[in-house]
Amino acid sequence: MSENTNLIEEFVEKKTLQALESLMKTDDENAAVKNAVQLADAFGLGSAFKKIAENKDEEEAKLTGSFSNNLALLIQKTWVEQSDEEMKAQVLYLLDEVRKQLGKRKYKSAYSQFISIVNDVVYLMFGNQTKSEDFAEYALRIDPEFGMFWWYFKSLPQEADWSEGKTRTALLLAMYFLANY
Repeated sequence: MSENTNLIEEFVEKKTLQALESLMKTDDENAAVKNAVQLADAFGLGSAFKKIAENKDEEEAKLTGSFSNNLALLIQKTWVEQSDEEMKAQVLYLLDEVRKQLGKRKYKSAYSQFISIVNDVVYLMFGNQTKSEDFAEYALRIDPEFGMFWWYFKSLPQEADWSEGKTRTALLLAMYFLANY
């Protein structure tokens, strides 16, 4: 873990590391938004993300639609081995299920499937490389922007017992990055 922390420090400021740590620990939904906005700044998306994180209506619906459409297109266009075609179809099905949950603003119920989908999409894109211990370093070196997102994403727990609002904030940040990548 400390090796990964040292590596990420080459790419992000200490205040960004602290924002991630605070986001993971806080139960205060306003603090979660504040920390997520600071993380979005590291992705170059801060002010635009802040509007979505603080507004739960039209902008959020646009983001959810954009994220779902962009990810579906990415999945469809990604060439995979024949043995991964079934996984690709399953991910598209799960994405549609998550889109329905997000449309109803049921972030807690969408959370684990969302995590699974993103892991599977990255696997479809990069193959077995994603399972290696040095994938995070590889991602940072080949594409620092994606590497920083991957650092954020892998910091999220597989299962989260967070409030609906905090879960919303964490997922919106991931969606916002992926919708704009």
